Amino acid sequence: MGHVKGAEENLTVSKLREQLPEAALSSRDFRNETTLLVRSGDLIRICRYLKEDPGLLYDFLSDLTAVDRLGDHPRFEVVHHLYSLQYKRRIRLKVQVEEGEAVPSVTSVWGAADWPEREVFDMFGIRFEGHPDLRRILMPEEWEGFPLRKDYPVQASPKWWEEGATGG
Repeated sequence: MGHVKGAEENLTVSKLREQLPEAALSSRDFRNETTLLVRSGDLIRICRYLKEDPGLLYDFLSDLTAVDRLGDHPRFEVVHHLYSLQYKRRIRLKVQVEEGEAVPSVTSVWGAADWPEREVFDMFGIRFEGHPDLRRILMPEEWEGFPLRKDYPVQASPKWWEEGATGG
């Protein structure tokens, strides 16, 4: 069964390479999971193809998150987890991004990306170009810093935050 699943997911990679040969930088299969590393500039074309191709139909964005690889260059990875409801296949797309660079928003492909992209912006400081309403979603607008970055000072919190929590 594991072999069949791997073969199905490799079908996704081969179809993508056939249609957009310059788009995927690399692919990796590990524990029956396929990950594609893609360029930021190709992300929207790849997502549209994966969603709209009748043989793939990755119609569900099940998760969108980021990873801080402090010390590596590029520093961040934005990770998109896709699922095809019809074919019961999963694939992961990773886009590497340096601090200060933006990643294209996939809200034009999956409207459900709206809040997860805002969460990644709020927690990591990664901007999403073309997002319809990119602003903090979890932290107050005045909050300084990005709490899920590995270099965020977890012991420090703003005085106004502590005072507000005690009721004044």
